[in-house]
Amino acid sequence: MTLSTLDMKRYSLIAMMAALAASLAGCTTSDSRGASDAKTNAATIRLFNGKDLGNFYTFLETNKFEDPGRVFSVVKEDGAPAIRVSGEEFGGFVTRAEYENYRLVVEFKWGTQTWGRRLNKAMDSGILLHCNGPDGNYAGFWMASVECQIIEGGCGDLLMLEGKDAAGQTIKSLLTVECEQGGKEYWYHPGAAAITRGEGRFNWYGRDPQWQDVKGFRGQRDVESPAGKWTRIEVICDRGNITTLVNGQVVNVGTGSSLRKGKLLFQSEGAEIFYRRIELTPLSSIR
Repeated sequence: MTLSTLDMKRYSLIAMMAALAASLAGCTTSDSRGASDAKTNAATIRLFNGKDLGNFYTFLETNKFEDPGRVFSVVKEDGAPAIRVSGEEFGGFVTRAEYENYRLVVEFKWGTQTWGRRLNKAMDSGILLHCNGPDGNYAGFWMASVECQIIEGGCGDLLMLEGKDAAGQTIKSLLTVECEQGGKEYWYHPGAAAITRGEGRFNWYGRDPQWQDVKGFRGQRDVESPAGKWTRIEVICDRGNITTLVNGQVVNVGTGSSLRKGKLLFQSEGAEIFYRRIELTPLSSIR
């Protein structure tokens, strides 16, 4: 799939419109696992405070709320504090608070290690947006949510994860994306037919059709930084709209999300990854 100059101009327009819409929205938070340093105000919230995981709790497939193997730790990387996720056990670190209507900025870098079922496969992680329901209600270690994918060759993909609430009722995750279809795959393409799905993945517009699940994979059109370099991901959640940017470039846009508020979960998914920046800005504070 190729993009015209007109398409690229439209991507830029979408990003500008998202920023403009920011002034019309608000942001709220609520805490469900104890006190947090994160504050609700009109300024950017430094979810990673550079010292510890105080604004998060952890949840793992086997050890649940305990982390005896130090899957999650704060280390020095490139001379500055960073959260290290070893990836050795599936799970994630999760915000104590819930958020809606925000701009999230994350800077990450891959490590070198892969583990278990993801050994020698593409380095894999992700940010789960609008997490709802009990911990582990999806696959035993994640939650019903919309995922902003972080994987070699697929940064910015959007995935819909359907889970269960405490009563066992289904929590649907529906999202609509303008996209082109090739076989069983869907690529974001502005101006194409809008398709609504409640499972699976909407690829970012440039994901390589020949993508392979192998460690070190890099597509010809990838905008993710090369191995060993930091990549910036931005996610704008504006009511039911979700826009993802990689290194400043709009790569995917979803609308009509059935989930619009929830926690954020940063996955541990079999690959070592570092986060040096996690900041959230309420859209109400952007003018």
